[in-house]
Amino acid sequence: MVNYYSIEAPLIHEIEIKKSRFLTYLIPIESEADFQEELAAIRKEHYKATHHCQAFILGDDSMIQRMSDDGEPAGTAGVPMLEVLKQENLTYVMAVVVRYFGGVKLGSGGLIRAYSNAVSEALKEATIIKNINQMMVNVELRYDQMDSFTYYMSQTELPITLKDTVYTDTVTFNLAINLEAVTEVHDELTNRFSGQLSWTELGEQTVNLPVR
Repeated sequence: MVNYYSIEAPLIHEIEIKKSRFLTYLIPIESEADFQEELAAIRKEHYKATHHCQAFILGDDSMIQRMSDDGEPAGTAGVPMLEVLKQENLTYVMAVVVRYFGGVKLGSGGLIRAYSNAVSEALKEATIIKNINQMMVNVELRYDQMDSFTYYMSQTELPITLKDTVYTDTVTFNLAINLEAVTEVHDELTNRFSGQLSWTELGEQTVNLPVR
């Protein structure tokens, strides 16, 4: 079960519309304090900009939602920015669109399209992640079993993610496995290696996995 969707890392994307520059900042955050800190840094960097329009969503259930037009006509910036984030089902994320006015007025409809497109285009470059509960498992094998394990990982359709590999006198693969698939993965690997492996369940963790 997916707890929520968010973005993996901060990014900046720029578009130009009728001589106005729109710089979009997408940043993963955990709290309103994070939002305020990031916004202050953006305002400081772009102190000459005309507007610093904002939207953010917080909470596993996306219940905390805020936005600001920052001087643009009411409803033409913050709302469309927030709607784009909501359409992608994202949370724990903030968007700030910095506008440098180019001298051509866009009108209310033009502004709504501009701010919406600014965030949409930025999201196309973002790595979307899903936060899910997984069982962390260490599978320890001999070196001569590596190829067989690698082949299994390339072929299986079960929800397994290889998080880390440790090489000592044996090879230990650290896996994140969807909770409902743990027993099936255990049985498949036990059969594949005729029981000649070490399987250690480390406990349940929330893990961020890339969606796209």
